[in-house]
Amino acid sequence: MLHVLLHMARADLPMTSEQIAGMLGTNAAVVRRTMAGLRKAGYVQSDKGHHGGWRLARGLDRITLLDVHHAVGGPRIFAIGADRDNPDCAVERVVNAALADALQQAEALLVQKLGSVSLADLAGQFDALCRADAGARKHR
Repeated sequence: MLHVLLHMARADLPMTSEQIAGMLGTNAAVVRRTMAGLRKAGYVQSDKGHHGGWRLARGLDRITLLDVHHAVGGPRIFAIGADRDNPDCAVERVVNAALADALQQAEALLVQKLGSVSLADLAGQFDALCRADAGARKHR
């Protein structure tokens, strides 16, 4: 969805679910379900009718990677961890505790990083890359 949001920021008109689906290689119903989370969080809005579609509801500088994750991904950052919370085996309990601690530390670091990167940061990096690519093509 990050890809889509960055394209939406550059679009002159709202983007339809069908256009976004084509971009992502999926179907429009999946797009609508995913975009519903972004709309509920206030990052996008949809317009009905002719020339309707999805558009950003706030600037890229006011949306972070963590915001998008929460809107479309859910509360958990990692989908790994212990299979059983209270195993009978003491070895498994020790291993689970070590893994839980490592995952907690990793998640805190990742959440901090995702919260510090805005979509405006990504758009700026994209623009710089395009300028560099254009300059390199000129000198070939």
